[in-house]
This record gives sequence, C-alpha cells and structure tokens, in this order.
Amino acid sequence: MSEILEKEFITDSVFRMRVEAPEIARKRKAGQFIILRTCDEGERIPLTIADASVKEGWIELVVQVVGKTTKSLSELDAGESICDLVGPLGRPTHIELYGSVVVVGGGIGIAPSHPIAQALRAAGNRVISILGGRTKDLVIMEEKMRATSDEILITTDDGSYGMKGLVTDALQALIDKGEKIDLVVAIGPPIMMKFVSLLTKKYDIPTLVSLNTIMVDGTGMCGACRVTVGDETKFVCVDGPEFDGHKVDFDEMMKRLRMYELHEKESMDRYASS
Repeated sequence: MSEILEKEFITDSVFRMRVEAPEIARKRKAGQFIILRTCDEGERIPLTIADASVKEGWIELVVQVVGKTTKSLSELDAGESICDLVGPLGRPTHIELYGSVVVVGGGIGIAPSHPIAQALRAAGNRVISILGGRTKDLVIMEEKMRATSDEILITTDDGSYGMKGLVTDALQALIDKGEKIDLVVAIGPPIMMKFVSLLTKKYDIPTLVSLNTIMVDGTGMCGACRVTVGDETKFVCVDGPEFDGHKVDFDEMMKRLRMYELHEKESMDRYASS
C-alpha cells in the first residue's frame, strides 16, 4: 500500500498526485515510469514519474482522466492509499551533452517531459521547450518547465494562449530561423509524435519519442505493449519507453491502442452508473 500525500486537480480532467514511494524516488531516473493498481480488482496502468523527492520519499504523478481506472484514481484523496505500485520501470533517458535540445510536450505529455528537460539541462544542454495543448487549460506545468528551460514556446490549437497552431508549427519556426537543433525529444499523443518525427526526419534531426502503449505486466512477458521499430518488434515496458521516432510504426501503434475502445467505454459506463 502506498499513501497519497497530496492530490489536486490542475484542470477539470487532469490531476497531480504525490505518493509515498521512498525506494522508487531513490532509484528513479528521467524517462522511467511506474505501474499501479488502485485496488485488488483493478487493472494495471502505466504512469510516468513526473517528479520525485529522495529527501521526502515521494514521487509525483500527473494523470488525465480517460477511463475507469484513472477516474477511480482521481477519486482518491490525500491520506488514502493505492493498492499496488511498482517501479521504476523502463530504460532511463540517455542523457549526455548534445548541445541544443528541443523538448516537445503535448497535453499530458508535458508531465513526463519535465524530468527529461531537467536532466538534459543539468548535463549542460541548451533546452528549448515547446508546450502544446488544444486549449490554454491543457497547457500544464508551465512554471516547472520554464524553470528547467532556456527558452519556452507555447502553442494552442484554438489560439487561447501562446501561438495559435500546433507544436510542429513552433518547431518549424525554430528550424526556419536557423536554430541549431542537435536533438528533439517529443512526448504526447501518438499523432503528435508521428508528425513531429515526420518533420524532423526531413531535416535529419535525431528524434526520441516516449511511447505509452497498452501494458499489463511491465516485465516484457505478456507482449501487450509490443510495437514495431524499424524491422523489429520491441516491448515498450523493457526496451523503451523511448525509441527513435524516425523508426516507430505509429499507424500500427495507434491501431493497437484502439483495440479495446468498446470495452473501455462499457467499463466506464458501468463504473459511472454503479
């Protein structure tokens, strides 16, 4: 059992939660994630570690309510406990001095972008962060990202905040003005990561993407999280979650993510009516 130390809603559908997990806080590195169950009967879901404190023994999760499990998690309050919490899982982000790195975070993907931007800047890189959301409310963690970035650009689909447009528009603008970019790290909806990768491929800019696929056991045994990268099948939970964005078959991944849409809706409807 892991106690919830803090919990607050950032938007109507996104909340921040600090959970007691001293061993995970001590061992975690940028890019890694946990898998949790809210109760004995619950499903296992992967969530990226958005922040952590070794001294105080907590990890921070930023979660968007999209289905039954995230809905039930959102209804827990400080002082209550999560049934199971395992981690840190996955391969950490490879951190080195690249030079100038653009970190692109879309929507809830801004949360896992934070520790990566933090680690890249600590390694001496110039970090430019592009934050995107459909509306202003979905541009989360702006203050934290400003604190760990040398420059920040914000886009919204509807123009309610920052530049009207997509994250790819802001990235293209950087390229057009001659900004030297040694690496792009993109985290967000699969369709966003796909188009960021298509753009950077045109300019031969190395690009890492962090994938959040369907997961069950988190050990590579079940194969639920498999993706095609180049000509190989990879398991996101043990081979990732980060891969070369120019090699990921995003269309296949998005098709697999939709496999259980009907079941997920039925489960959410039953939960809402119970």
